[in-house]
Amino acid sequence: MPLSLTVLGTASPHPAPDRPCSGYLLWGGGAEVWVDAGTGTFAELQRHTDPRRLTAIWISHLHADHTTDLLAAVYGLAYGGLTPDAPIPVYAPADCGQRLAGFFGRADAGFLSGILDFRSLYDGHTARHGDLLLTSRAVVHDVEAYGLRVESGGRVLAYSGDSGPCPALTELARDADLFLCEADIDAHREGKQVHLTPEDAGTAARRAGVRELCITHVGPTLAPEAATARAAAAFGGPTLTAREGHELRV
Repeated sequence: MPLSLTVLGTASPHPAPDRPCSGYLLWGGGAEVWVDAGTGTFAELQRHTDPRRLTAIWISHLHADHTTDLLAAVYGLAYGGLTPDAPIPVYAPADCGQRLAGFFGRADAGFLSGILDFRSLYDGHTARHGDLLLTSRAVVHDVEAYGLRVESGGRVLAYSGDSGPCPALTELARDADLFLCEADIDAHREGKQVHLTPEDAGTAARRAGVRELCITHVGPTLAPEAATARAAAAFGGPTLTAREGHELRV
């Protein structure tokens, strides 16, 4: 199975009609991984796969626009007839399970152990599922945050998660076939660089020597098409706009 990514949602910081928040279905090498669980993405996930088939869930950071639909997934997996044969590993920052348990008035996520298996990310964390190798790198944001590098069959996909400009982002994307990168903001506010402008995304792609750039997570001060054009000018290579429902072959 080729390494592919299906776009479930791209919106920031809240969902819009027909545009859920950040979420992607990564598949290939005999595995299916839900990458980020932004608001509205669990419903979109079910357009493309049965959640019981998920090999893993990977969460870049704990902001709501990347995690809220973990709650929807719990209701589906525990109460909605979608119970998996074995708990699904959830790779996420350390507090993810505890935060989810808080929605149920519980002190910890142990009561979810039959459906979800929470595993804490750290810089350099690796996990293999089928022929997919997932490597997480810490990136700059205003909370603990990670980017993701995926390797399978000689192909490489890199995903920025939410990140400001940083050397780790360039290393994460080094020589990637496809770099899925946020371009959330129009310009940096003084003293705060926790997201990327389109120019930042294009520059990171150029420095990393990626083959193709795909712009996602475009915030409300930008139009996705305009952000993509600006990123393409800085990158100088093939640049796409991530759109809900699109499948990207790596």
